Amino acid sequence: MTDTAVTDTAVLRQRAPGQQREPDPPRRARRVPAGLLRTARPRQWVKNVLVVAAPAAAGELFSAPAPARLALVFVLFTACAAAVYLVNDARDAEADRAHPVKRHRPVAAGDVPVPLAYAVGGALGLLAPVLAAWLCPAPVAVLLTAYLAMQLAYCVSLKHVLVVDLAVVTTGFLMRAMVGGLALGIPLSRWFLITTGFGALFMVAAKRYSEAVQMAGKDGATRALLTEYTTGYLRFVWQLAAGVAVLGYCLWAMEEGGVPHTSVLPWRQLSVIPFVLAVLRYAVFADRGTAGEPEDVVLRDRALALIGVVWLAMYGLAVANW
Repeated sequence: MTDTAVTDTAVLRQRAPGQQREPDPPRRARRVPAGLLRTARPRQWVKNVLVVAAPAAAGELFSAPAPARLALVFVLFTACAAAVYLVNDARDAEADRAHPVKRHRPVAAGDVPVPLAYAVGGALGLLAPVLAAWLCPAPVAVLLTAYLAMQLAYCVSLKHVLVVDLAVVTTGFLMRAMVGGLALGIPLSRWFLITTGFGALFMVAAKRYSEAVQMAGKDGATRALLTEYTTGYLRFVWQLAAGVAVLGYCLWAMEEGGVPHTSVLPWRQLSVIPFVLAVLRYAVFADRGTAGEPEDVVLRDRALALIGVVWLAMYGLAVANW
């Protein structure tokens, strides 16, 4: 009697061919929070550190209200970015299931239900601008709302429009760099906007170029537009953007502005050297077709990371007028 019951239970638990076994309810309940966190792309949050760019450039990074307000802006921008990722993955769930890599994303894999991804993404997308309007200056709320609208439009249609897709991704980086200045009421100089904007375009185009090079001769592409862009065109874009970024930075560094020198060395002018070296070093990876995520490129190359540290030190000394 007992052996028969055990056998019957084992038979009932057997899976039909091709049928996936549903996880136990407690196990699935544990997967949902972890899946939501993975869908929010924690590795991408490092990009939001750009919110400190404008205050750091103006020498206001450690003024009385700056640390707390910048931390708040970082969290709000991270919430907006997470909202976009959740909505994007929910929208692309069916297509992602057919992709060899993206099928492991939590929404595509079934760890996070599509309606829940939409709900959490929508809640974050509504909550972040409301909190910004309540706790931050009005321009911050306006910028976050514009960022959300632009990124959602990108998910729906703009990512399929040539050149516009590059502009949207670049503008997202530029908005991150601008929001810190808006939060503290710091005027944004033209050189800051030019250098940051074209520097972002350089990295975005280098990443797309690398993807196009790696997909050459292979069936399918991770981005639909990669089949329409030519590697020659993408190379032209990242080379043009790198040149303009370097030119903008040099013009800023050499501009006196009527302020007398009181520092030990002309750190602002000297900072051009590591800046140009960093661009040239990054271009090596772009030319090889191995420039993926910007943070990955910087962290995996010790020489580039060291150049970045030297540039930050010189830039800091220039701002402090030491």
